[in-house]
Amino acid sequence: MASDHSRSPAHDPHASPWHAPTSGTTILAAALMLFGGVMAIFEGIAAIAKNDLFLATRHYVFEFSLAGWGWVHLILGIILVFAGCAVISGALWARLFGVAVASLGAIANFLWIPYYPLWALVLVAVNVFIVWALCMGMHRESHPAHTPTAGAR
Repeated sequence: MASDHSRSPAHDPHASPWHAPTSGTTILAAALMLFGGVMAIFEGIAAIAKNDLFLATRHYVFEFSLAGWGWVHLILGIILVFAGCAVISGALWARLFGVAVASLGAIANFLWIPYYPLWALVLVAVNVFIVWALCMGMHRESHPAHTPTAGAR
């Protein structure tokens, strides 16, 4: 008696191809985008409220007011949360948009290092990991070894 396990996926009309939006790295990237976006929103609100938590530096090359940096982080955080929700939907544009927004978030947090070093470095690492995970998902989708018809050849 033949079982379904011996049949090739190419002959199964109900087989769905492996797709990167459903991969673990892409879902992890979306979850980190939501987490990083919410943390950036909190960081922006704290900076706009002129909290004493942040160190005001002098003679910094990228010197903005603390409220200006707060607005940058607040806006990037909102966009990052939106991009994370879009990545969960699985659209290719969402992954490309997520790479761009996470890259901007990494740059903004790198420039934020003099104000709150440890937290800025953590968010730089989270954003770099998001970029890696989204690019890895796209790489796996284009690799022929992951298509169900590659084993049937």
